[in-house]
Amino acid sequence: MKIRCTRADPCPINSTRIDTDTTDGHGLSVNIRVLFQQPMTLQELLDRIHRGENLHTEFKEAEVHPDDIAAELVAFANTDGGQLIFGVTDDGRIAGVADSDRLAQRVDQIAYNNCEPPITVVQETVRDDTGRTVLIVNVPKGDQRPYQTKQRGDFFIRTSSGRRRVSRQELLRLFQSAESLYYDETLLVQATLADLGGSAIERFMQQAYQRSVEESGGLEVLLRKLRLAREHAGTIRPTVAAMLFFGYDPQRFLPQSHLAAARIPGTDLSAAPSDAKQIGGRLLDILEDARRFLNIHLATAHRIRDFEPEVSPELPPEALRELLVNALAHRDYTITAPVRVFVFDDHVEIRTPGGLPTTVTIDAIQMGAAHVLRNPTVYTLFSRWGLVTGVGSGVYRAMRLIRQATGRDPELFVAGNEFVVSMARPSS
Repeated sequence: MKIRCTRADPCPINSTRIDTDTTDGHGLSVNIRVLFQQPMTLQELLDRIHRGENLHTEFKEAEVHPDDIAAELVAFANTDGGQLIFGVTDDGRIAGVADSDRLAQRVDQIAYNNCEPPITVVQETVRDDTGRTVLIVNVPKGDQRPYQTKQRGDFFIRTSSGRRRVSRQELLRLFQSAESLYYDETLLVQATLADLGGSAIERFMQQAYQRSVEESGGLEVLLRKLRLAREHAGTIRPTVAAMLFFGYDPQRFLPQSHLAAARIPGTDLSAAPSDAKQIGGRLLDILEDARRFLNIHLATAHRIRDFEPEVSPELPPEALRELLVNALAHRDYTITAPVRVFVFDDHVEIRTPGGLPTTVTIDAIQMGAAHVLRNPTVYTLFSRWGLVTGVGSGVYRAMRLIRQATGRDPELFVAGNEFVVSMARPSS
């Protein structure tokens, strides 16, 4: 039995464990691991072969082109890890490899030289009763995702039926999960600076910095400094964040960036809306128009106190603003769906596309302990405008205000691919 590591990472003898607790697409538990004291046995290998190729397993009867091996390694590392098994035919027959040492060295070199960044793999051999040798290449889920093939620059992921190239949205999410690129920082290569409104940028500069665009070096210099524009193919292009805040028509380039608002008679979505609005424009315009929509459909009580009228809204405006800003700042803009606001008879819902980032939990949000930025540039622009505090306590503060006003805690939950805040109306 031989076990070896690539040069991409030191071989942590007696401590390394490659482990994923998941299923293999057939409802069977998969334990992808190499514990150095407990290498794979022949029976475990036969069990894996019996289950066939799936999300975590790929068979290769013999050596293949280096580009093909690199693509398989990249796909496993970008997805959930897995095992590339040499010496097994597609139909599950053990054929064996001629020279396992030479093949293992070749895989080592490909993992190190043909993958970007280099991928750490752990290899082992298993021999069957007839002396045929199978080489098992264990590929962990990568902690430097996304990985790509170095020669052609291709990104792959695993599926239940093999591997495929990633879509643009999947690639962006891989970058986001590694916090190496955020979607709001990407360029809109079909747009130019002419698609941005100079007056909107001027107002922002006066509000945020008390200086003009001209005093800041001119529009192009300013946008470059703020990381809102970069050069692409000889032309300065705006980023997604720049378009969301300053574009003349952001929905032309980012149609998913509007907000859908509806008044629904009843307590669920089964009834047709009595009023519905598709609210577009820049993020600050969307925020203001959403506020107007809520003001129209939420009651405001007027009481007389000490000879003066006192206005008492159903739900605290400050809390609603915090939650709307949170939805616009933290939504996943790679998803082609809008933020949705529903006013029902008994409650109000704000639904944010994208669910929660992987490191954020409902409990952390409720404690005010979650501050993971999905769109850091958008968040910074809201902060410069004075609409967020920068400490990640917006939802927590909104919950406290709603509890004080209504005596009931808002509900936070994930439904499908949306993060939902549900607030009971006091009159319900």
